[in-house]
Amino acid sequence: MSDGAALAGPDGALRCPWALSTPDYVAYHDAEWGRPVHGDDALYERLSLEAFQSGLSWITILRRREGFRAAFAGFEIAKVATFTDADADRLLTDTGIIRNRAKIDATLANARVLADWSPGELDDLIWSHASAPGPAPATLGDVPAVTPESTALSKALKKRGLRFVGPTTAYALMQACGLVNDHLGTCVARDAP
Repeated sequence: MSDGAALAGPDGALRCPWALSTPDYVAYHDAEWGRPVHGDDALYERLSLEAFQSGLSWITILRRREGFRAAFAGFEIAKVATFTDADADRLLTDTGIIRNRAKIDATLANARVLADWSPGELDDLIWSHASAPGPAPATLGDVPAVTPESTALSKALKKRGLRFVGPTTAYALMQACGLVNDHLGTCVARDAP
């Protein structure tokens, strides 16, 4: 049982304890989580997946990520913005994704909003809320669920018309996309490139 401190993974290296329950998590933790993500489409994908994760475990989303990519045209904003009500109905029958009407509608509505933005505008807006590096968390108990920066990002996204972007979802996005580094101080991935 962990006290929230880093634990030895399958290779003996210390990792954030949340990452050790499945090989999928280990791979995601080591290669993706906390690494900088740029580009409007890439950030739209992450924002959408974080919204779908709301109320579910991340592994549920991670294991369906390819299904989501297929269902939502690779999360290309320009393509998803053209989805119709018939597409929304089709998505509700797609077993490769989470079939939640509110989350599907928000994903489509967000693409329509973002399609009117200038190239790089989503990237600029999200990254303008990056946190200054702070001390490395020692345990999971040191990692917040919401910060002033995530609250400000949530408000900025909502003000611009985006949906399903509450402060907790915004913070999860910030963690996943490298705006903050919440790998524990002794985690092998903390200072990885």
